[in-house]
Amino acid sequence: MTSTTTSPAADTFLPEGGHPFHITPNEERCLRTQGARVAPSPVIAQAASFDEYVRQLMIPPAVMDLYRKAADLRMSPIEIEAMRKHLAPLAPGSNGLLRRIMLDKAERDDTHPPYIRVACTGRGTYDQWAVDHGHIDTLDDPYGDIGSPAVLEIWPAQHYSPIHSHGKTTGIVFCLAGQLDVMVYDRLAKDATKLALVTLTPGQCAWLTKTNFAVHKVYCPLDGGNGPTRPDYINNTDEFGASFHVYLNEDELTVQAYDESDTRDAFDYIDEITGEQRQFKTYSDLSWSILRRVLANTPLG
Repeated sequence: MTSTTTSPAADTFLPEGGHPFHITPNEERCLRTQGARVAPSPVIAQAASFDEYVRQLMIPPAVMDLYRKAADLRMSPIEIEAMRKHLAPLAPGSNGLLRRIMLDKAERDDTHPPYIRVACTGRGTYDQWAVDHGHIDTLDDPYGDIGSPAVLEIWPAQHYSPIHSHGKTTGIVFCLAGQLDVMVYDRLAKDATKLALVTLTPGQCAWLTKTNFAVHKVYCPLDGGNGPTRPDYINNTDEFGASFHVYLNEDELTVQAYDESDTRDAFDYIDEITGEQRQFKTYSDLSWSILRRVLANTPLG
């Protein structure tokens, strides 16, 4: 059985007809079945049947190249445990770096539960906080562009993205830790038709191109410990999922003209509260060079 037919774990919470996907259990079952049948497969994983092999055989070569280069990526047990320390809810003033960032983002935008973007190159808007809150002594790292073609995304349990489009980019969503659900839509709209629901566990990968699966919503279904998820939800556990994302612009694949909204520098999304289409200028919350040092300095046990 592949990721496309995996049911949520027993301790996950998916309220009937509620956030994040607004579906009933029966609709969820049908969407998971569709995810297990659609061709090409929306998930790249070790094929367990001839049908799965053939559906993955139809995935574009550029996508498979990105997947092969990421296939051996894993987070170490020490990194995962340190991230839990920084996500765990503590007394005011005692929270770790990741929860501080999460709470600050929630105050700035309550249209969906926040997740954290970590630039694998370049810099992050909260890098200085690592020094200000005593996690490292100095930044030391040279400043670079705030955008990055490759990002680590940290998804606190029960937090999710709005439905959004990656335009004409080609990319992958490679699961590194925990569990993630990905809903695929036919277009970017409040009433968009849901095409398939798939689950990713470490080592499995969702993908997109301008013609396949470009519009989606990502959700971490693990135990958030704070009731049903909703736009202003903040979890109170240290559970999380993590994923590695790479997005290539069209000009990095072919020589063509393109609009900014079709690149990784900005993407369009649907506001969870108003249902209006908006544009998000991409940025990263942290840089990996900073987060890696913070995690290495985190006491465990």
